[in-house]
Amino acid sequence: MIAVFLTASVNLFAQGERKDKTAVTYEELYDEPYSVNKLFVGIQPLYAEMFVTNVTAGFGAEAVYYHKDKADFRVAFRKSYSQQFFDMARDFAVKRSDVDNRAEVFNYYEFGGTYHIKDFEESSKTKMFLYKNSYKGNKWAARVPLSAEVPCKVRKIYGARLGAIIWDSSTDIGRALEKQGLTNADLKNSEGVGLPKTIFVNGRNETFDVFSNIASKGLYVGGSMTWIKNVAVNFDKFEEGLDDLIFTAYFDVLVAPSIKIDNIVYTDADPNSPNAGTHTYDISPLKTKMLGFRLGMDGRFNRMFSWSYGGEVGYRPSLQGRGFYAMLKISFPVFGTNLDYKVESFGK
Repeated sequence: MIAVFLTASVNLFAQGERKDKTAVTYEELYDEPYSVNKLFVGIQPLYAEMFVTNVTAGFGAEAVYYHKDKADFRVAFRKSYSQQFFDMARDFAVKRSDVDNRAEVFNYYEFGGTYHIKDFEESSKTKMFLYKNSYKGNKWAARVPLSAEVPCKVRKIYGARLGAIIWDSSTDIGRALEKQGLTNADLKNSEGVGLPKTIFVNGRNETFDVFSNIASKGLYVGGSMTWIKNVAVNFDKFEEGLDDLIFTAYFDVLVAPSIKIDNIVYTDADPNSPNAGTHTYDISPLKTKMLGFRLGMDGRFNRMFSWSYGGEVGYRPSLQGRGFYAMLKISFPVFGTNLDYKVESFGK
């Protein structure tokens, strides 16, 4: 059995060996990291966010504008899909909440800019895979890809970031109370009566589920590092090679001086209950945290039509103990333009 396995392994590696590993020559078509599009507008058909306050998935859009070598600006919008399943806290609120509060849809808005503290060019190298038209179909899968390192220029940008973040969402108040060592009874109405801990349903006592809505308005300040390559070469025996990635890594401190949680409204139809009638219960015993942070990255390509990707992880200002989040997003299509539509004209 071992002999058969070794024989098969040798044959497998033999199939992947390349006979055409001779040096390649190429002609440089362009190497201009400063000649990139000024505006990128992308549609996000999918984002997924694991936010302790509310787990969501949905769609969005974003735009990035580069102003010469001085600054760049960004706006972004995200919203959960219309199906409640993709907005977990809202879904639970609609199905299980015992209070009168209306469940809000998750919305996220971001506006910001990056000042280029240092924008410079360095010599570098890029790895390009060598591909032929004859490799199309399943022939490429049966070959070990060859690659070549090509000298190129890389543009680096050290940036200072500043912007605003606004978002709102449904949230599970019961879990937030438990995380902070509180109970429903700590949320009291004007008469000093707290929310009940249980509710009588179908002849038995069940947990009294409390949901509400949270809205945050804040700022972010931080720093970033961007790498831009925009090089294309024509290999002598292979297809053209291209590297036009614009990649940014960033770290921000998040500050939200305004975090609002809707007070709880509950109607008890039992006239003998201490909570009889409709009352508003003060949410202020529940603590919030106004400071947070995030570490993120963005990648896009310097083309007229392309795609982009991004991700973040951090602690978002929210309910205390409920701020950790991780987010992934994909944008497609992304439209890029240099906003230069003028042509020269000459008199006859």
